[in-house]
Amino acid sequence: MNFEERHIDVGGLPARYLTAGTMGPPLVLLHGVGDNALDWQWVLPNLAHSHHVYALDLPGSGGSVKPNADYSPAFFTQFLSAFLDALEVERAAVVGNSLGGLVGLRLALSEPERVTALGLVASAGLGREVTYALRSLALPGYGRLAVAWGKRPPGAAQRALGRTTLLFARPWRVPREWLKEQYRLARLPGFLEAQLATVRAQVGLKGQREVLLDRLAQLEVPTILVWGTRDRVLPYSQAKEAVSRLQEGYLELISDCGHSPHVEQPERFVSGLGRFLEEKI
Repeated sequence: MNFEERHIDVGGLPARYLTAGTMGPPLVLLHGVGDNALDWQWVLPNLAHSHHVYALDLPGSGGSVKPNADYSPAFFTQFLSAFLDALEVERAAVVGNSLGGLVGLRLALSEPERVTALGLVASAGLGREVTYALRSLALPGYGRLAVAWGKRPPGAAQRALGRTTLLFARPWRVPREWLKEQYRLARLPGFLEAQLATVRAQVGLKGQREVLLDRLAQLEVPTILVWGTRDRVLPYSQAKEAVSRLQEGYLELISDCGHSPHVEQPERFVSGLGRFLEEKI
């Protein structure tokens, strides 16, 4: 293991994060719904060669607290700002996948002085369209049934396998460690309930609730969008539209790749993101 696990109090909420590297500017990594900080384990050591990296478990996930909260994008953004305060980090590059991208984007818009560069990896919040697999969780009865089934061993296994086909272009090449972690997460007390609340706060039957496309022109920080061309969750057309709205935007499309390029194609991911961070920070 090329990183260290730590715990910290963030405004009264216990949180876990992974860290690596001691030299270089700070870099914060934010995972998506249904995952945790270990989702970055395939890229974290390489990114730590040039950055002090912090991969955070957002509230409701992994080793962080699962509070009675609304789990809205605004809630996560406030938590991220408080996390930086707790670390005594004034400014950092922020890279987020899916929901994590939306959280990083919201911070860059609300507190631009805190974000040196922004990475949006298959980010939420850039268009209304989203997979029906997430929209269906807005149905009152279905979401509760999915949580109840997912807690049981067969349900946890089915959830892990189902997520491979949703998140990856080549499910048969998913790391075994990733599958094991997905199974473990599903059986953590309170995890699936928190993830359901998180999805419902951002996704309804008609699609994503919060879309910040019209605010992208306000961004003052260099921004890279990293997207797989075979993303089944959020179409890469959203990345093309988003980059056209940015003052200083860059697009890294990864062919034959799904919603989690940092897991599915970590070398290509690090290559593209690393060049961007080296040039812009």
